[in-house]
Amino acid sequence: MSFPSDLEIARAATLAPLTDIAAQMGLPADLLEMHGDEVAKIRLEAVERLADRPRAKYVVVSAITPTPLGEGKTTTTVGLGQAMKLIGKKATLSLRQPSMGPTFGIKGGAAGGGYSQVVPMELLNLHLTGDFHAVTAAHNLLAAVLDNHLHQGNELDLDLHNITWRRALDVNDRALRNIIIGLGAKEDGVTRQSGFDITAASEVMAVLALSTSLADMRARLGRIVVGYTKGGSPVTAEELHCAGSMAVIMKEALKPNLMQTLENTPVLVHAGPFGNIAHGNSSIMADLIGIHCGEYLITEAGFGADMGAERFFNIKCRNSGLHPDAAVLVATVRALKAHSGRHRIVAGRPLPEALLAENPDEVLEGAANLRKQIENIRLFGVSPVVAINAFPDDHPSEHEVIRRVAEAAGARVAVCTHFADGGAGATELARVVVEAAEEPSTFTFLYPDTATLKEKIEAVATKVYGADGVTYSAAANRQLATYEENGFGALPVCIAKTHLSISSDPTLKGAPTGWTMPVREVRASVGAGFVYPICGDMRTMPGLGAHPAAHIVELDENGEIQGLS
Repeated sequence: MSFPSDLEIARAATLAPLTDIAAQMGLPADLLEMHGDEVAKIRLEAVERLADRPRAKYVVVSAITPTPLGEGKTTTTVGLGQAMKLIGKKATLSLRQPSMGPTFGIKGGAAGGGYSQVVPMELLNLHLTGDFHAVTAAHNLLAAVLDNHLHQGNELDLDLHNITWRRALDVNDRALRNIIIGLGAKEDGVTRQSGFDITAASEVMAVLALSTSLADMRARLGRIVVGYTKGGSPVTAEELHCAGSMAVIMKEALKPNLMQTLENTPVLVHAGPFGNIAHGNSSIMADLIGIHCGEYLITEAGFGADMGAERFFNIKCRNSGLHPDAAVLVATVRALKAHSGRHRIVAGRPLPEALLAENPDEVLEGAANLRKQIENIRLFGVSPVVAINAFPDDHPSEHEVIRRVAEAAGARVAVCTHFADGGAGATELARVVVEAAEEPSTFTFLYPDTATLKEKIEAVATKVYGADGVTYSAAANRQLATYEENGFGALPVCIAKTHLSISSDPTLKGAPTGWTMPVREVRASVGAGFVYPICGDMRTMPGLGAHPAAHIVELDENGEIQGLS
């Protein structure tokens, strides 16, 4: 008998009334704004009304460096949350909302998988309550106001060759990466080069994720830099008189969304910042609510611990004031074998047969990546737990290698089968996480606010990535100097690099040493509140593959969605 699809499993679920889910969290029904029967917005006054309650243990789920297929962080996060209930603990999950671009591309949805999913999975992956559309609209309103300003005479003296604000769309569309706008008659606008980013890469999305209140969001939107004058001074959304209108569009989007898992564990779904050029974590607003809604708040950080977890610690925790009690590192046999350098994994293609053969020595070869990611968690004074996300074609000898390596590096370990078994398959993990979270917290940031931007970049590159040092292009040096002069030097850094290696080179597997990180360009997300150096070729607008999911998603004769994964 074949294993049912994620969509079949999700549709067979028995959902609890959302008022019951809220009651698990101690969340009064009057704080809910229902959007149908299966999702609700939570009013912002919840933050203040819940503030006097005890603080939950705060757990972040990250991973070793993933393969192009991903290693199941969301599935593990959901399984862990479900397992907490089975061991008598109250947990709330806090997750990002999926982007529809990847949903209709190769990756598919991001609701978890198997028997560890957020439901309804169709709703989560398609529109939800419209937050992504609000981000898209606010972003493009600013773009329209900017180009209208140019058309109306450019009173602020913006340099047409130094405009950084592009447009946004929640679709994978490579043809829009670089475009010419304003073609046609004079009344059709100023002709210039521009482009589109996917909505998840919008600075407005990062602002949504990092805001701590409506007033804070309004102020951050005003600080967004859209470009620079010919004299090098930044021009902001506030100066274009657009930030207020953007805040109006974003007002409802700032309210976190409440959903549930297959086993009726509460889930806060909110924001979806890109994991490469932004910090790749769900919203602070959701966490400020969830931290007072049970015994454990479990959130997920994008990509490997060198990326999502580092940014969770250095950027998100800096803004929220919340400090983690434990961190989970998801590891799989197939990813560690890939880090041996002996296999090539391509998204959308079957795994190499040799990868599936029993080979504990290959796992050990790739385990350098696991050791380094454990070290990265410990750099911040956080207790690490390795979750071995078990697949049916794994072998016990391979799991044993991972366990030995992790324990030798000072991490607790648990094998999980939550994809197939739901919460029951992650109870060992839940118990180990409870143990780790009870250890006294010694959380610390990697660098102080007072460090220079170069000192911050070099701290992440050498301590987290394992680089020998950093080199800067002439343009990057000029940009960093300008940012320091303009008062942006106190911001944290968010290094934009490949997620397929701890290094900035996607071909280097394991835990590479003896390399130098090249910074070719530096940009500033002043509204969101970070500076991002670019190391390598970062795509902020993905493309579609030869056979994207968009080819197979369909409505059947009963109006039911088919093909969504």
